[in-house]
Amino acid sequence: MPQRPTDRAFPRIRRVHATVLNISTYRFTPLQGLPALRERLYTRAQAAGLKGTVLLAEEGINLFVAGEPGPTRAWLAALGDETPALAGLRPKESFSAAQPFKRLKVKVKHEIIRMNAPQVRPQAGRAPSLPARTLARWIAQGHDDEGRPLRLLDTRNAFEVDVGAFEGAIDWRLSSFGDFPQALAQHADALRGCAVVSYCTGGIRCEKAALLMREHGLEHTWQLDGGILDYFLQTDGAAPGWQGRCFVFDEREALQANLTPEP
Repeated sequence: MPQRPTDRAFPRIRRVHATVLNISTYRFTPLQGLPALRERLYTRAQAAGLKGTVLLAEEGINLFVAGEPGPTRAWLAALGDETPALAGLRPKESFSAAQPFKRLKVKVKHEIIRMNAPQVRPQAGRAPSLPARTLARWIAQGHDDEGRPLRLLDTRNAFEVDVGAFEGAIDWRLSSFGDFPQALAQHADALRGCAVVSYCTGGIRCEKAALLMREHGLEHTWQLDGGILDYFLQTDGAAPGWQGRCFVFDEREALQANLTPEP
């Protein structure tokens, strides 16, 4: 019988001696005045010496940037000064020895993550989320707290899954997240009666995925709160059930469960 993880069951995550802070976060929230907002964010990020990408859309913000710790955290904290909807963003942090981005980009997009399902509107209300430590416990016991069999659904692209994934996770070999709605329509019946937890790198894709699953009548579905990277953080690098590394879209390419790029 696998040992049930507790708050004391996880070793403390090892921090690398590095000077570049990498942050990633997102929020689904209605935003207006996007061109002007784009200019403000770009000007302040450039002044703070940041590099990376910020995506803006009417449905919210998605960002992954890096820089010196002080200016990076100050820039993030200041987002809510003129735009209250962006106040209090909770970032996932990791450190690297070098800047993993080549330049700064702030873009206005139709969606901050494209799924080709316009009826799905996370800014109007989130699907239920599952804390990392609860998922670790469910993985250990093989079912949710009501006894339903656990199914982990990877919403990432196939090449990301090949770098690392939860053991036994469902992988529909997606070429892009835009393929998810069709794949779900084909496989939804096989998930009925199960506890289905969708997951992705930082949480943004699995948030939309969980809402779409609810539309398909899958009542017992959750999104992994904060995605894989937060799972690594909240379990202090133990990452029960995880195999391999986590692909990231910067020059580090992939991170271990201790959030370092070391092989």
